[in-house]
Amino acid sequence: MTLSLLDWRRRVAGLYTAVRATDDPEAGWHAWRAGRDALFADHPDSPLPVTARAGFAGLPFADYDPALRFDVPVDTDVEPVRLGVPTTDEGGVVLRRIGRVILGDVGRLDVWWLAGYGGGLFLPLRDASAGNSTYGGGRYLLDTVKGADLGSTDGRLVVDLNFAYHPSCTFDPAWTCPLAPEGNRVDAEVLAGEQLPPGGWY
Repeated sequence: MTLSLLDWRRRVAGLYTAVRATDDPEAGWHAWRAGRDALFADHPDSPLPVTARAGFAGLPFADYDPALRFDVPVDTDVEPVRLGVPTTDEGGVVLRRIGRVILGDVGRLDVWWLAGYGGGLFLPLRDASAGNSTYGGGRYLLDTVKGADLGSTDGRLVVDLNFAYHPSCTFDPAWTCPLAPEGNRVDAEVLAGEQLPPGGWY
């Protein structure tokens, strides 16, 4: 890990800290998007290839939909599962299922704990838009190891589908990303969050 990557993660965590501190989720989302765009445009550890940064005008997103923000209990009465999840470089990460959430009409998603050093909560999503308007491997909703954390209280999680974002491998195949396992794939199409530009990023 380079010091610049440490700076990237610190800044991402700061964006989410500011979101959690606001009483207006949509205003927090706009500020998060602006901060994310600035990082992608100018930071040395931006996942955007250098060739794509000159004309970068911001990450495409669907409009904010307040109905797609959830504050939901985590059902921990699930069979424990330890899962090796493939990544885009044919490696893998180990996940441990710790619960499940139900997000309205979108359906059920497994909640995972990253089993590596320090651990962290991981909630990916692969919906019916994958491979069309969003990355085929899915998007991330929460990844607390990387600072992507919208908050939790008393066994509940804040999950806002408007904050669904693409992993770094969406922008450049040189990056490594764990992909959404079976329990995080839904038939519903989630018309929210980060989108792909026409033709994708590479």
